[in-house]
Amino acid sequence: MTDLPQQTFDDAAAVLSSALDGDQDAVVGAFDAVVDRAGLSGAYGVAWCLAATMVGDPPPGSGAALEFPGIDQAEYDTRWVARFVSAYANRDVPTGEALFGAAVADGQLPDCLLTLAGSTIATLRSRAG
Repeated sequence: MTDLPQQTFDDAAAVLSSALDGDQDAVVGAFDAVVDRAGLSGAYGVAWCLAATMVGDPPPGSGAALEFPGIDQAEYDTRWVARFVSAYANRDVPTGEALFGAAVADGQLPDCLLTLAGSTIATLRSRAG
C-alpha cells in the first residue's frame, strides 16, 4: 500500500471521516471529488486503501478464502464489497480492477463504495470494542 500517493491516503481519510460521522452524502461527495480530480483510477486507489484498512497488510502469498454464507443471495453492493476485499486480501489486483470496472458498467459503483466505507468503519469499530 505504500506505493500509493499521499493524496490517496488523504482522500481515504476524508471518506472514513464522513462515514464515521454517518454522513452518506459526504461520503459520496468525497468520492465524487476524487473522481473529478483523479478519475476512476483515483477512486479505485481510495477503495483499495479502504480494503487495506479493513484487512491490514496480507502476508506475501496469502490465500484468503471468501467465507460468506449466502453471498450469492446478498445485495449487489454487499457481494461486491466481500469480493473486492477478498481480492485485496489475496493481492489480486486484476480481480479488484475487474470488480471495480463491473460496478462502473453496472451503474452500481456509488452504492458499492458507500457500502465499502460503511463496512470499513464497522470493522474498525469492532476492533476497538
